[in-house]
Amino acid sequence: MDKKIMIVDDEFSIRTAVKELFTMEGFDIVAANGGKECIEILNNGFQGVILMDVMMPEMDGWDTVKTIVDRGQMQGNVLFMLTAKDTPDQKMDGLQEHIIDYVQKPFEPEELIATVQGYMALL
Repeated sequence: MDKKIMIVDDEFSIRTAVKELFTMEGFDIVAANGGKECIEILNNGFQGVILMDVMMPEMDGWDTVKTIVDRGQMQGNVLFMLTAKDTPDQKMDGLQEHIIDYVQKPFEPEELIATVQGYMALL
């Protein structure tokens, strides 16, 4: 089983921390600094677990999810939101069926690892 994860977050420190955390656990990590870069990585064939921030400039997480769905790029991917927001906002309406989970920052590293490992079984 390939253990691929994409972290999509505009904050360098979050991307770096998540990348280090999962690299130590043997996962292959790809980091995207926003929605546009995420779409480019998907266009290049990425398949795996996508950890998506909600609040990002230019193309927020919900707009990115909508683009992924509209382009038919959900196959082979499991997507969940990793965000500082404590509750989903109205932009999530209509996208719920594509989001497997909503994890609030700050997160416990061990819990995030266990959650992602569980999602790997869905691929």
